[in-house]
Amino acid sequence: MKTTLRLFGILLLGISLNSCVIETNGYYNDVSLEQVMTDYDIWYVDYNRTTGSGNVPFVSKAFTLSFINGRMYANNNIVGIGFTGNGYGVQKGTYNTNSGFLRINHSTDGMYEFEVYAESPSHIRLYNAYYNVTYYLNGYQKNYFDFDQVFYDNIEYFLQEYFAWEKSYTSVAGSANVFDNENYLAFTPENNTTFYSSVDQTGLPLNSIFWDYTGTYEVYDVNGYDNLKILSLYYSPTGYEEFELVVLNDAKIELYHIDSGTTYKFNGLGFVQFKMGSTDKKTKDFGDRSRTKITRKTVERSAKAIEFKKTNQSLK
Repeated sequence: MKTTLRLFGILLLGISLNSCVIETNGYYNDVSLEQVMTDYDIWYVDYNRTTGSGNVPFVSKAFTLSFINGRMYANNNIVGIGFTGNGYGVQKGTYNTNSGFLRINHSTDGMYEFEVYAESPSHIRLYNAYYNVTYYLNGYQKNYFDFDQVFYDNIEYFLQEYFAWEKSYTSVAGSANVFDNENYLAFTPENNTTFYSSVDQTGLPLNSIFWDYTGTYEVYDVNGYDNLKILSLYYSPTGYEEFELVVLNDAKIELYHIDSGTTYKFNGLGFVQFKMGSTDKKTKDFGDRSRTKITRKTVERSAKAIEFKKTNQSLK
């Protein structure tokens, strides 16, 4: 049975004010809470494991947290992750561990206190009793953290980080289909199921795009592939348009239309920086994003897509 280790905010005899004894089965031995929090450069917030009825906004919005010399940093955006703040993200507040609790003073949200539990050396839980919520964090050294995988693990959120995606390329290979006419896509943080599309000509200013269709979408994991997703867009009354989705870089995605064998590339337009409590116009207009639990279905890669790829590999 896995032992749950709790860091108690109680001064124990012989322990200094900035230390906290962790009852251990080999995980930690008489180390301070400060050492536990700073033992890893980056703590990845595994939001899908979150439990409890409450919510701490700045944790729910963060993909990673870092605790360095009394300062707390967070990556609230996927775009730029690995580069912003030298990988740590943006400073969002300060913290201290002097009481045996993790106390975070967020620059906008104020003070929050967490009990810290160690499940293993690189897995901890943060429990906030006031809001009755527990967050699960996985620790990594920055040089060994797979920043690229964050894009695929959180693909729905990555798609939301631009106001629009503009078509920049259509392959010669592939048969004509109705999606050839679509030049813009948008995925907004109002939920993780709504998309917008437009047949307007490319090159328009963002505020000039007319979104002539609103539909629903779903993203699927692909069995055996960590760097590939299936994006399914529902157009009524014609039905589903399904694509293999690959992230090319922070601002470009590739959509491979499975039925026609056509490859499209879309560039992100109008980066949205999500800031908790910000009055920035873009953030306010685009929505105040919080993460929600996402459960994806897993599918097999389409045999048709594999065959198309082999046949037209030299034309890509």
